[in-house]
Amino acid sequence: MKFTLSWLKEHLETDAGLDEICTRLTEIGLEVEDVDDKAAFKPFVIARVVSAEKHPQADRLKVLMVDTGSGAPVQVVCGAPNARAGLVGAFAAPGTYVPGIDVTLAVGNIRGVESHGMMCSEKELQISDSHDGIIDLPDDAPVGQSYAAYAHLDDPLIEINLTPNRPDCTSIHGIARDLAASGLGTLKTRPAPSFAVEGETPVKLTLDLDDPKLCPGFALRLVRGVRNGPSPRWMQQRLIAIGLRPINALVDVTNYMTFDQGRPIHVFDAAKINGNLTVRRAAEGETVLALDQREYKLSPNNVVIADENGIESIGGIMGGEHSGCDENTVDVLIESALWDPMNIAKSGRALGIITDARYRFERGVDPEYMVPGLERTTELVLELCGGTAARAEVVGYKGYEPKIVDFPYSEVKRLTGLDVSNEESATILTRLGFTVSGFGERVSVSVPSWRPDIDGKADLVEEVMRIHGVDNIKPAPLESHAAVNGKILTTLQIRSRLAKRALAARGMLEAVTWSFIPEDQAKLFGGGSPALKLANPIAAEMSDMRPSLLPGLLTAARRNADKGYGDVALFEVSGTYENDRPDGQRRVAGGIRRGTASLAGAGRAWSNAAKGGGKPVDVFDAKADALAVIEACGLPMGNIQIEQGGPEWYHPGRSGTIKMGPKVVLGYFGEFHPLTLESLDVSGALCGFEVYVDAMPEAKRKATRTKPALELSPFQVVRRDFAFVVDKAVEAGAIVKAATGADRKLVTGVNVFDIFEGASVGDGKKSVAIEVQIQPVERTLTDEDFEALTQKIVASVMKFTGGVLRS
Repeated sequence: MKFTLSWLKEHLETDAGLDEICTRLTEIGLEVEDVDDKAAFKPFVIARVVSAEKHPQADRLKVLMVDTGSGAPVQVVCGAPNARAGLVGAFAAPGTYVPGIDVTLAVGNIRGVESHGMMCSEKELQISDSHDGIIDLPDDAPVGQSYAAYAHLDDPLIEINLTPNRPDCTSIHGIARDLAASGLGTLKTRPAPSFAVEGETPVKLTLDLDDPKLCPGFALRLVRGVRNGPSPRWMQQRLIAIGLRPINALVDVTNYMTFDQGRPIHVFDAAKINGNLTVRRAAEGETVLALDQREYKLSPNNVVIADENGIESIGGIMGGEHSGCDENTVDVLIESALWDPMNIAKSGRALGIITDARYRFERGVDPEYMVPGLERTTELVLELCGGTAARAEVVGYKGYEPKIVDFPYSEVKRLTGLDVSNEESATILTRLGFTVSGFGERVSVSVPSWRPDIDGKADLVEEVMRIHGVDNIKPAPLESHAAVNGKILTTLQIRSRLAKRALAARGMLEAVTWSFIPEDQAKLFGGGSPALKLANPIAAEMSDMRPSLLPGLLTAARRNADKGYGDVALFEVSGTYENDRPDGQRRVAGGIRRGTASLAGAGRAWSNAAKGGGKPVDVFDAKADALAVIEACGLPMGNIQIEQGGPEWYHPGRSGTIKMGPKVVLGYFGEFHPLTLESLDVSGALCGFEVYVDAMPEAKRKATRTKPALELSPFQVVRRDFAFVVDKAVEAGAIVKAATGADRKLVTGVNVFDIFEGASVGDGKKSVAIEVQIQPVERTLTDEDFEALTQKIVASVMKFTGGVLRS
């Protein structure tokens, strides 16, 4: 929300300066985001052209001698057709920044003649788009003085950040009301509009709606005989200052009312309206050419204003091009209506239209100002365009029923810790427009019509707090408890944090990707069900809730590669969606690696080979990442099982499934299927994983949180190697599991260190070599003990895998 200081002071009687006003705005919850003090316009001065001679080397240029009021005249080369002796205009000296052309002036040499500055046009000073000639001021303009002060270009511009619950401050009048309530001045009140009316408004209006809430009220008035030219300079300057383009007087008045009073207004050219107007739902497939020159296809969810020819306006959002007002408009219909905020928000988003009217209607406008807003607009139209006003036509409005909130004064202390007296609380609420009834510790508060955000006593506490001063809340430490605090975070929250920390420690960067993805990507990763389609997506391609983190991470890797960063390792710990029920949302830790972004480091093989880097990532990198997450979350790694293969988006021969027991699937890892990468338009060496953090079983609760004593064996570890010949289909993990289970007390680790296939081991066979780590506990093992353990290991491997010891 932008406004100028002078515009604010038109509503607020105060001697406060710019800094004090900005500080107070932030203190009462209207955070100041930016202040433009217009210092850029200070160097421009009023100057008079003493003489204007033809340039010796150019027919269209003139050499001016300019009196700037600060000494001898300066020489300026100018090409403006209206440059002449005696002209008074705006001068910029060398070193001045000219905002309209984004140039800092220097002494120039134009066709052999030096130019010591510039005589400026309105476009160069951002006054208007006119650049046909330089600014031409009255002869009595004070030479040598600041042009910005003379033309009111030095009016500071303030921009505040409005939260969605403050529709009352979408107007400058509302902001002034808040400042006055805080004690910074007095709110100015305008006399009620007064003008003569003649006759009835001939165009009648009908509300043809199945739900009256869609349009709770509609006011309409005809003004005959207007002259629709440019709006006055003061209005144009204010609109330009806040970023709006002046169009014509009638349209500018509606924009002015939108910001000045927070009351969106629309005007129709009465000559272009055929018959009476009807507020109704649009028919399926109906179209309208709007004022932004775009054609919109509507549905019954959109409320429109139509005449006998068809749609003339999308209610509360944007008018139609057909009935718009231009310089030929003679009779104008002025509309001031009320619309359902939820319907406006949904319609605006579905159609992709963002307007100042939609911004206000979807937050809620003051219903009691519907008719007074029409009166004030009519007064401005008559003042600027002339004409004769007809009697207003008001349909549907049943008046405002104030909301009554039961308010115990003690809530202020309970919720904020502030010691605010009952009298001060009542005074603050009264200054803000609330009506306080009753006595004692509990009162009834009537909510004004311009505050639809006030719903309960906590909202009233917020009003008292922000006006009393949030900075008056003294910091206080949390109460300490005698006992040790229990666990605050849930197990899922703790594991999510541990997973992030583990992946970051492995050199991966955290990414935050969209929770909604295109339908084709959702189907590619097992989703795409109708239940997970968004009814109102923020973009056409963001249509489905994601079934996996991998599509977002893979497309992020593609964007990085497109910009020259091919070796990336990204992870995300977030939600995925299997269905539209609460139990269908999963908590997943996922990640991808591309190029040579392995744990050992990215880079060319010859520059990083010593550290083991420089190789393209593969299935084993993804496996290591997935297991690192599981280990960080505290699961016993001895119970983890790896099975070959994974979902269809992984490479069938280079992927795996991580399980705990036969039923609990903890996640998947691997390289991606070529067709998956092709569908996503992703290329290069890529691998990834997903671990279901919410699928991890809770650790058994221990009787005590005290860690047991550390028990270390005093005996040396012994390692023995075995090579087993098994069928090619037997997984190495099965051999590791069988060897580990031979004697869980003595066997503390099993690692595969070689796999061999060849004629010497037979067709359809392979040799798997393992290293078994043996840790004596009670005594040093004898040769007989080792022989017995060896027989157990060989027997266990033979029983579970059919493998025989290789001779």
